[in-house]
Amino acid sequence: MTTTLPAPPARDTLDRGLLMIASVVVLGAIMSILDTTVVNVAINTLARDFHTELATIQWVATGYTLALATVIPLTGWAADRFGTKRLYMISIALFVAGSVLSGLAWSAGSLIAFRVLQGLGGGMIMPAGMTILTRAAGPHRMGRVMSIVGVPMLLGPVIGPILGGFLVDQVSWRWIFFINVPIAAFALVLAQRVLARDRPEPKHRLDLLGVLLLSPSLAAIIYGLAETGAHGGFGSAQVLVPIIAGAIVLVFWVRHTLRVDTPLLDLSLFRNRTFAASSVTLVLFTTAAFGALLLLPLYLQVVRGEDALHTGLLLAPQGLGAMLAMPIAGQLTDRIGPGRIVLVGLTTVVAAFVGLTQLGGDTSYWLIGADLVLFGMGMGGAMMPTFSAAMMTLRKAQVARASTSLNILQQVGASIGTAVLSVLLAGAISNKLPGSAGGIGSSAHVPDAVREKVAGPMADAFGQTFWWAVGLLVLAYISAFLLPRHRAEPPVEDDVEGEEPAPVLVGA
Repeated sequence: MTTTLPAPPARDTLDRGLLMIASVVVLGAIMSILDTTVVNVAINTLARDFHTELATIQWVATGYTLALATVIPLTGWAADRFGTKRLYMISIALFVAGSVLSGLAWSAGSLIAFRVLQGLGGGMIMPAGMTILTRAAGPHRMGRVMSIVGVPMLLGPVIGPILGGFLVDQVSWRWIFFINVPIAAFALVLAQRVLARDRPEPKHRLDLLGVLLLSPSLAAIIYGLAETGAHGGFGSAQVLVPIIAGAIVLVFWVRHTLRVDTPLLDLSLFRNRTFAASSVTLVLFTTAAFGALLLLPLYLQVVRGEDALHTGLLLAPQGLGAMLAMPIAGQLTDRIGPGRIVLVGLTTVVAAFVGLTQLGGDTSYWLIGADLVLFGMGMGGAMMPTFSAAMMTLRKAQVARASTSLNILQQVGASIGTAVLSVLLAGAISNKLPGSAGGIGSSAHVPDAVREKVAGPMADAFGQTFWWAVGLLVLAYISAFLLPRHRAEPPVEDDVEGEEPAPVLVGA
């Protein structure tokens, strides 16, 4: 008689060890993502306190972003060379060191320099954390764990302005940096105790030429995109020169990468249809969604005259929608595959954006709040399942470099979205209000009587810009239809004998 043994359930459930690993990753993600939105609220205060122009102090945000773009390409190689646990802890240590120094800054120049240091650490936190989590979870649990780590990614733009506005108004701008210290200390202690002992696998030498080509090209492109707002669009040399130069260098990087045996990033990953479709969907989605995350607070501040704190509170329904949708989307992704879930999420975001195209100068905040709940639910149902789809068909040896590639795509997509939609918004405002030159920054400080006269046309300009975001999401449907509509199967490993299950919990 043959006895059939039941399959061990632990590998298909979110056990305590995996949840602890997810907690460590979430702590790092909270710091790196919240930091960006918290600092944005303090830009005007920093310009005043350091007696400098807005164009100069804006480098507090731009310098951080450029540091991210520079260091992210190195993360995949560093994870293989030094181990993910060590890399993750070093990243957090660099980030908090930059935070402390930023809080102690004595001038605009010193603050910008310390923010660059902070960005060098922050750029490695998310890809290293995603690599750790992906290896520990395996394909059958990818959707659920990604829905956990996705919480700070979606809530950061909502909580950041609230927290930043409170700290700047009630305490001191220095505490937007000092607040990272206790979070980082807890994350480092937890990482040391929870994460598996490193087993570095330095299979490849560092592609130094690849670094010298890719990092500057990404930095130049993102810098050019970041300058579109300050120079009135894409027609300025300060915008076009870095973007074109970065694109040319990027072409040389692609040519170099296809010719070497051990490239910095593995472009062969894009031969995997699921990874390629997920990547295209991710770029289009982040371009539209992060561009919209720029438009929403601008509408509330410019058209409705709200301050930073109240703007953050009015955006909170988006976070509620994300929290409602993400756990359900994660469960369904693991059960039936990501394809259907992403399509439903995209449809929900499109419905929300269509509602936002109808914004007026006096649209009810209750109606806007309901629309933001829908927007949050759609983001929760689309973004992390797309990440999960990209990772669930890859071998463990591919995970670190795939995570790096996805983070680069997300960063570039977000930069393109904020730049392009801000330019489109400025053009729409110029059309609706001839003579305004598309200026939106000064509009937040006009008298209420004047604001009442221009609120309607400006709201129409915001609504018109949201139609472009709808168009980007419609394009995302094409690639999303190629995502798998079935539960993930474990990928075939290159070396079955040498492959061990990813350890879940190791003591200090």
